[in-house]
Amino acid sequence: MDQKALAGLISTVKGSVYVPGELGYEQGRRVWNLTVDQQPGLVLNAASAEDIAAAVGFASQQGLGVALQSTGHGVGRRADGCVLIRTSGLDSVQVDGSSSTAYVESGVQWGAVLAQAQEQGLAPLLGSSPDVGVAGYTLGGGLGWLGRKYGLALDSVNYFDVVTADGQQRRVSNSENSDLFWAMRGGGGGFAALAGMEIKLYPVSVVYAGNLIYPPEIAREAFSRYREWVADAPDELTSSIVLMNFPPLEMVPEMFRGKSFVFVRGCWCGDKSEGERLLSYWRDWKEPLQDMWAEIPFSQAAAISNDPVDPMPSFSDGAWLSGLDDGALEKIIEYTLPRGGPPQLVFTEVRHAGGAISRVDPGSNAYSNREAQFSLDMIGLVMEPGALQSLSAYTAKFRGELAPFLTGGAYMNFLDGEGVKQRTPEGFTESKLKRLREIKTKYDPENLFGYGFAIDPN
Repeated sequence: MDQKALAGLISTVKGSVYVPGELGYEQGRRVWNLTVDQQPGLVLNAASAEDIAAAVGFASQQGLGVALQSTGHGVGRRADGCVLIRTSGLDSVQVDGSSSTAYVESGVQWGAVLAQAQEQGLAPLLGSSPDVGVAGYTLGGGLGWLGRKYGLALDSVNYFDVVTADGQQRRVSNSENSDLFWAMRGGGGGFAALAGMEIKLYPVSVVYAGNLIYPPEIAREAFSRYREWVADAPDELTSSIVLMNFPPLEMVPEMFRGKSFVFVRGCWCGDKSEGERLLSYWRDWKEPLQDMWAEIPFSQAAAISNDPVDPMPSFSDGAWLSGLDDGALEKIIEYTLPRGGPPQLVFTEVRHAGGAISRVDPGSNAYSNREAQFSLDMIGLVMEPGALQSLSAYTAKFRGELAPFLTGGAYMNFLDGEGVKQRTPEGFTESKLKRLREIKTKYDPENLFGYGFAIDPN
């Protein structure tokens, strides 16, 4: 790395630049998933879109790649030897209640958007955790608790502000650089460096949501009942069924510690009385160990999944199910619940998609697999050396035995590490992947932004 050029970069940007050996470097290279030990050539904490442009120009001149990370969730290819741009300093949110939109900079977490939008009775299409960054979540899809009613987060983007590989700042929308707009909605962050975006907001302030918790012994019955429950569910209901194995850790409440459960969780964004009627399907069946469904402000949506906030070593895998056939249910239960020893997975979740997601014109953007109704997500903790490889092999075997019940597609946001690279073709139709490569060749022919999905230029 040319030291004169580096000094020029440092003097140009408003943000901070760190190289290996400096304290800021160690902080900047860390990500949420503690299994990722990346070693970038330098870390730039961007303070503006101009900083991003300067970093992109520097990387191009030095023959280095560029990776962008905000919260550090969902890292695919590690940012080794490249210019790592951390965007957490780009944290401005501007909500416009009159147009039901928000302008969100690329380092913003969903919680900040949610808080400001709720003040005006509006809601963004965030996922299960407000601590996840808006950017990566949206670029890869964005399946959240309002998904069946209002669609994916990427379908509610009005425009992106980006820096392309030539160092130019561009507005990207249906009317400007429309091919790039098509690619970025579902194709991930490998086409340009995102500086900010305008998104639609929706009139949701109160929901009927929560969890029913059952013992693992009735998992088979619960899955069968869930299949019936969602068969004709209104779009206002987005739900999932989860097999949960709580680890025997002090941080876990004693009643859950080291035990397994079935969770039926979801969010109803319609009339409360209709939500209560829907839940009577379960309440009239068997009394749950805990009934946590209630009317709550949507500002408390994090309580539905109660995802962990602190960084941890984990591994995620997933696939799209073709349905909830009996054979699929048997394999899900077999591979998730303990079988005479400690379970490999912390949880397996089946999320119900469809609804508004499936009614969007499939050609409108790069996102694929809209027709799939059930997403499978598997997560395990990596608590000792070798566990990552073991978990990867275990979930691959799990998917292999589930193969007759899978569509062959993958939801890219649920994949980790090497799985992102190896399984990118499963995230897209063949024709969309071909077009994505053509657009990649047009805007990033040298693969400068090659640290996301495995979509390389032709």
